[in-house]
Amino acid sequence: MLAIYQEPVGGHWQLFCLLPRTKCEASPYQRDLSPAHVKRLTEAVKRLDRFVDPIVVVSPRPGVYWTPNGNHRRAVLDKLKADAVPAILVVEPEVVFEVLPLNVEKAHNLKEKSLEVIRMYRALANEQPASTEEAWAHQFESPHFITLGLLYEGNKRFAGGAFAPILRRVDKFLKPTLPKGLQEREARADLVREADEALGEVVAKIKRRGINHPYVKNYVLARTTPLTRARKTLPSFDQTFKRLRDNLEAFDVSRVRYDEIQRSAIMAAPGGEP
Repeated sequence: MLAIYQEPVGGHWQLFCLLPRTKCEASPYQRDLSPAHVKRLTEAVKRLDRFVDPIVVVSPRPGVYWTPNGNHRRAVLDKLKADAVPAILVVEPEVVFEVLPLNVEKAHNLKEKSLEVIRMYRALANEQPASTEEAWAHQFESPHFITLGLLYEGNKRFAGGAFAPILRRVDKFLKPTLPKGLQEREARADLVREADEALGEVVAKIKRRGINHPYVKNYVLARTTPLTRARKTLPSFDQTFKRLRDNLEAFDVSRVRYDEIQRSAIMAAPGGEP
């Protein structure tokens, strides 16, 4: 231990330490490491010939330290075989769930964020089974991340970006306790999978017509979604995805034109809207 200090916002006591590298681990709830980002960080640290950014750790049990913020930096010290890791030790272990949203060392993409949220959800369901999703709304950030996390667990290549606009509008935080909520989340994920299977069949038919464009899934979903911007009262989650599946199964691929897909992709791109 190097110092005890009060952080300047809430006045909480924290410890500044040099910890044995082999005792520091990634938090089990956070996203997976990006090998490319670890490589870039390692090269930068080697060029500078010094390590200047402490990681943040909590201690779930004596002699073990989890980092909810700084896992890429920890991995760099692993690669460089450093003896010790400079770390800010937060003494309240439950703060691990509060610190995860501050992890901006590498910006999350949708898959990483969703997987991080579902891992956090499973841990909380075991550790605090009487709590609800609404109690952890700040940590989860958005309910659709929970459903998407389950979908990405089953299929790392799931087209989350295509379904996210629909999910954001109809997915809400659930009121039952987390263990019961997880069962409902599994059922919701199953409905999305069914819609995704129907979407896959439509896309395959479109490709057989010689139309191949990276935006084709988004294009089809935009034309089959039961949601419209004009609607003030939205259907329930179940209704939305059952209707979406029906609309996809009835979709007429003979009317799809490449130039329409291309135009839609341009309009949807950043800066494409007036």
